[in-house]
Amino acid sequence: MKIQIQRKLLLAAALTVALGFTPVSWALPKIKVLATGGTIAGAQATQADAGYKSGTFSVDDLIKAVPQLTNIAVMSGEQVANIGSQTMNHEVWLKLAARVNEVLKSDDVDGVVITHGTDTMEETGYFLSLVVKSDKPVVLVGSMRPATAISADGPINLYNAVALAGNAEARGRGPLVVLNDTVHYAREAQKMHSTRMDTFSSPNRGIAAMMNTGKTFFYSANTVRHTTKSEFSVDGLTVANLPRVEVVYSYANLGGDIIDVLVEKGVKGIVLAGVGDGNSTDAAIAALEKAAKKGVAVVRCSRTGSGVVDRNVEVNDDKLGFIAGMELNAQKARILLMLSLTKTSDTHKLQEYFNQY
Repeated sequence: MKIQIQRKLLLAAALTVALGFTPVSWALPKIKVLATGGTIAGAQATQADAGYKSGTFSVDDLIKAVPQLTNIAVMSGEQVANIGSQTMNHEVWLKLAARVNEVLKSDDVDGVVITHGTDTMEETGYFLSLVVKSDKPVVLVGSMRPATAISADGPINLYNAVALAGNAEARGRGPLVVLNDTVHYAREAQKMHSTRMDTFSSPNRGIAAMMNTGKTFFYSANTVRHTTKSEFSVDGLTVANLPRVEVVYSYANLGGDIIDVLVEKGVKGIVLAGVGDGNSTDAAIAALEKAAKKGVAVVRCSRTGSGVVDRNVEVNDDKLGFIAGMELNAQKARILLMLSLTKTSDTHKLQEYFNQY
């Protein structure tokens, strides 16, 4: 019996060497990093320079910069784009979403990490939450300081993101955003500060979890529809057939002419970033009412950054033909309306989507 066990151990050792694996690597999650650029891959001209160039470093550079990653995951990387997220666009979204879906179908991938600039990370994350078709973890990560900065936050953020993507408890929660040891659901996350490392907040429903050197402490569940329960998809979508939806920001003395011009340009939807509870000037509301009567979908949101814009509060949505944006800020409402309009233009059904997603 002892000789048989020894033979089996020797055979296992021989296979390990032949295949290039170690016993530890068998148990590690396999994580794919899809890079899109951003500050996390940025470089300054000098360390005293506040400015920097996004997307200077490649995905391989980012992974090599954190050698501890090999202790927690089997890593691989792919460069999907290399831009500052202020220039994020529909073309990259469609490409990224298709690649995420393709990668997550593989048994060789347990989770995906997406490196991304913070400026539009919340928008990309929310878009992915509507069109990703897997319950495997998808984690978006970036940094507030470029890779060459003193005390750059990118390495620890990336380490936490990989640990989170490899955590079985992260499955089924939809895309997550991690920065500054804090985890947010992509639907809830909002960038709230221009420079601080704790820039992201989840003002309505609170954060998803906290990180401590790779260990995750979850606080809440994601109770809205997302990923495998979403009826939206990027299959068959192109930049050309995505409905055009624009955002109008409300302020004192806003006129209706901007709205009229958008309607003349053929937009399919307008999101109002309204004052207070999604309200605006009489002139703007009148112009939006005219737009709705011409078949343009109009969604009311609030520019305040948090709270619920419910139906028929301050503004008579039933009479005017508007849709209440509920908890979504204007930039996320634009995404949901854009995808919803690929399904229907019926305002009642569109309101259902805003209630559910």
